[in-house]
Amino acid sequence: MNRILKSRVFKTTAIAAAVMGVATVAHARDQIRIVGSSTVYPFASYVTEEFGAVTEYPTPVIESTGSGGGLRLFCNGVGEDTPDITNASRRIKVSELERCIENGVTDVTEVKIGSDGIVFAQSSTNEAIELTLEQLFLAVAAKVPVDGELVDNPYTNWSDIDASLPDREISIYGPPSTSGTRDAFEELAMEVPSEEMEAYGGEAYTDIRSDGVYIDAGENDNLIVQRLSEDTDAFGIFGYSFLEENPDALIGTTIDGVAPEPEAISAGDYPIARSLWFYVKNQHAEAVPPLYDYVDMFVSETMVGEGGYLGDLGLIPLPEAEREQTRQKVADRAKLQVSDL
Repeated sequence: MNRILKSRVFKTTAIAAAVMGVATVAHARDQIRIVGSSTVYPFASYVTEEFGAVTEYPTPVIESTGSGGGLRLFCNGVGEDTPDITNASRRIKVSELERCIENGVTDVTEVKIGSDGIVFAQSSTNEAIELTLEQLFLAVAAKVPVDGELVDNPYTNWSDIDASLPDREISIYGPPSTSGTRDAFEELAMEVPSEEMEAYGGEAYTDIRSDGVYIDAGENDNLIVQRLSEDTDAFGIFGYSFLEENPDALIGTTIDGVAPEPEAISAGDYPIARSLWFYVKNQHAEAVPPLYDYVDMFVSETMVGEGGYLGDLGLIPLPEAEREQTRQKVADRAKLQVSDL
């Protein structure tokens, strides 16, 4: 369905009708300001465009700052010059919510929008590759076990890790430390295998190597996709939606025998799957009247449900019952507590 037709169809929904009924009066600020995750950015951008198309309000301003960067801006305080919403590709940390509260951001609603897988992908000019989670860990970890001792990672080629893997240089473009994708990757692809490896003493190890093999490619996942088209021997780490959007240019890597596909991600079978979120500053709702109209549009079945528009961009819907719970939290403007995390 093309972009114009989708916009027209959305106008017929009850949500859009309700949004269009909002009276236009003088406000402190009519334009919503959004920051945060590069992974959530494509989904939020679609919603902002629809919102601008079907309401009398300006299209919200959205900036891709990374999850950590967005939460820092969001938690700086309350006021016209602070964001109303921050997107996140991992859940807010206790320390971040505490900082919000310390800075007067005391009323925040947490909104889960769907599921996503972190893919380890390469140029489609290559043969597909299958990795175990342990092999992936050994490629990116700063220190790895060799003869029972932890040493600086000596692996330069994939075949150094396992002779069955390609004799090809290890080169990985990935997100920076401020990224929610990086946080989730460290938790799911590094903590899990390292805790099962005797050399780490049962402790989680998440230090990524800094010898040039892992290349910090910034917050914009599209840049990683572009680099893989130029550096065809390299791999990239990013959200599933970017693989979905580039099926001719990229192929995903099978991890522990499971391919990065929607059904496997939704079911939790794919080892590097996570949830996507955004956070709403309820203290801005009165001064920024369109705030909850936008939120309602985002969590509508038309956007995040089975067959919703955001599914076309790679968002994997939550189960129906969980989608209903999310909408109820939004309706109640449920206040996130530190004890919830």
